[in-house]
Amino acid sequence: MLPALLLIAAYLIGSIPFSYLVVRLMTGADIRAHGSRNVGATNVARSFGKLPGILALLFDMAKGYLAIEVGRWLTNRPGWPLTFTAEPWSPLHSQAFWVSLAGLVAVIAHMFPVWLRFHGGKGVATATGAFLALDPLAVAGGVLVFLIVLLATRFVSLASILSAASIPFFLRYMVRAPFWTQVVAVGIAFLIIVKHHSNIARLAQGTERRIGQRKESE
Repeated sequence: MLPALLLIAAYLIGSIPFSYLVVRLMTGADIRAHGSRNVGATNVARSFGKLPGILALLFDMAKGYLAIEVGRWLTNRPGWPLTFTAEPWSPLHSQAFWVSLAGLVAVIAHMFPVWLRFHGGKGVATATGAFLALDPLAVAGGVLVFLIVLLATRFVSLASILSAASIPFFLRYMVRAPFWTQVVAVGIAFLIIVKHHSNIARLAQGTERRIGQRKESE
């Protein structure tokens, strides 16, 4: 029962469309009809200004963070049905797996929220919040990668992709995170990269917009 509750709770938390709600409440507009039409903090900031963008970013990050904390709380409950072992070969017997899985489900929910007919954002902010709850040091490394790439190229999409891809490496080689945390982190990074498929295509074609340009990229 508790494992199912963990998955359901993580999905419901992650599916809250804060970028949509912030814009709707502050301006009355529908973010899906503006800019890149992406339900994410970057599009909110570019289309409606810094304050809505910052609020959307913080709330989306909070979703990922909260999902991890809920995962920790539920897996520590006395009624949790699975026994955790120190060196689990099976993910089902790894607390790190279930906690990390809550973050992965929250990211999936952000990308495919039931409230918006499964058309959501690209998951970067929600993943950042989840990774922050798992290990702040790894996130610091990812943020550093993001800033370096952004300053060097002015492509937000490329910075997001490479930052997401770097997190599993930081978890593995810098903080020595549990094995199943590393595995789930690879899954999260993979989903974010796939969600940026249109940006990757434009980067390859040389048509992706840089930060500061009028027309915006997704």
